[in-house]
Amino acid sequence: MKKQDKPGAQGKDSKVEWSFLALVAFTYAALYTFRPELALDSLHASKNIFIKILPALGIIFVVMTLINYFVSKKTIKSYLGVSSGPKRWLIAIVSGVLSTGPIYAWYPLLNDLREKGLDYGFITTFLYNRAVKLPLLPLLIYYFSPLFTGVLLGVMIAVSVLQGLVFVQLERLGVLSRNEGG
Repeated sequence: MKKQDKPGAQGKDSKVEWSFLALVAFTYAALYTFRPELALDSLHASKNIFIKILPALGIIFVVMTLINYFVSKKTIKSYLGVSSGPKRWLIAIVSGVLSTGPIYAWYPLLNDLREKGLDYGFITTFLYNRAVKLPLLPLLIYYFSPLFTGVLLGVMIAVSVLQGLVFVQLERLGVLSRNEGG
């Protein structure tokens, strides 16, 4: 049962979201009352951040739309489910390393995949491997050596899979519910 299907769950989420929006608006109004230049600077900075992340959000939106249209729960489970074996961990590692943009732009997509059957283990491994930045590897090698870089990346990748396996077990034990979140 999705969160939206639960009686009263949507109302509670909606109240929290509107309360947060009201709090932000009140904070800006209060700030504008006492320090208008600071409020305007803050709004300008927020606008600039929004403009910077808009392309990433657009790409994620397009990917989510394509996934909703073309990818079924059965497909997700066959390629990325626990029963798909080692290839799912390889997909999580590679997609985490190759993913770009702000991390929060990925949350809606991961939640959408979660609703289609993706487990927390895959998500954990994907998010962990976002720390590996390919464009920065030459710099890491330059400052710390190829051996250090290789060992660090090997440990990070191994631990990401171990951490993913821990989350799979937590989900199996019922500590993490399938219908938590989004």
